[in-house]
Amino acid sequence: MIISMTGYGRSLKENGDFHVTVEMRAVNHRFCEINIRMPRQFFFLEDKLKKLISRYVQRGKVDVFVNLQGEGIVKRNLSVDWNLFDQYLKTFEKMAEKYVSSQTFPVDQLLLHEDVVVVQESDEVTEHLEKMLMEATEEAVQHLKEMRKKEGQSLYNDLKNRLEKIGLWAVELKEFAPNVQRSYRERLTKRVEDFVVGKMEVDEGRILTEVAVYADKSDIQEELTRIESHLKQFFEILDQTGVVGRKLDFLVQELNREANTIGSKANDIAISQRVVDIKAELEKIKEQVQNIE
Repeated sequence: MIISMTGYGRSLKENGDFHVTVEMRAVNHRFCEINIRMPRQFFFLEDKLKKLISRYVQRGKVDVFVNLQGEGIVKRNLSVDWNLFDQYLKTFEKMAEKYVSSQTFPVDQLLLHEDVVVVQESDEVTEHLEKMLMEATEEAVQHLKEMRKKEGQSLYNDLKNRLEKIGLWAVELKEFAPNVQRSYRERLTKRVEDFVVGKMEVDEGRILTEVAVYADKSDIQEELTRIESHLKQFFEILDQTGVVGRKLDFLVQELNREANTIGSKANDIAISQRVVDIKAELEKIKEQVQNIE
């Protein structure tokens, strides 16, 4: 069964300290493109996440959004440069002795001095947090896959109805085809009769020869046979699993080519109208096929 390239998936994993949310949005694309936006502490897991997602998605553009919230995610520690601190202290004592000052050493001010005291942040990802992220990602992509399957079912039903309609019109064209030769013969005979205005006999053999030549040039049986073959292949591919979008896109192009050829060959109003109908349906089918994985 075909699968759509559009869909949405979401998952939330949490414990007492923090929670991880993963959201995915997918649209159609010629290839498989996965873009992930996530907190910097997860950057080292990007390739691992993409490999996980690509197990469920073969074609389409997938935008992934990872959100991490909670207490204790980032740990902060004070780092003191004691060597620099000692230098400040010694310099202060010398200044106090030299200038006879009774002031005490301003420790509180040095605590705010960025060169002496630095707040260091640690955002190391624990095994438990990594596991939560991987589980949330897999659950989100599974939801995405399910939605893409449902969309694929809708596409399948729509395409099947349109293809069946084209199949019925192709049968009509087969019935219309013999009328082309007969209609052309009648028009040609009348033109010749009008031309001679009854003053000379019409060479029926010549008329039949020209009609035969025209009939050969305007024969659409081969195109109709190929349309029938393409439609059969289309239905077979619709029931296949895996990546089939490119195959279907190729068949739409082939069907459109045959329809154009029929339209250029057959000088008949009924056939021309059916060709217009077929091309209109093929245009809608092409739009739908662009969204199939």
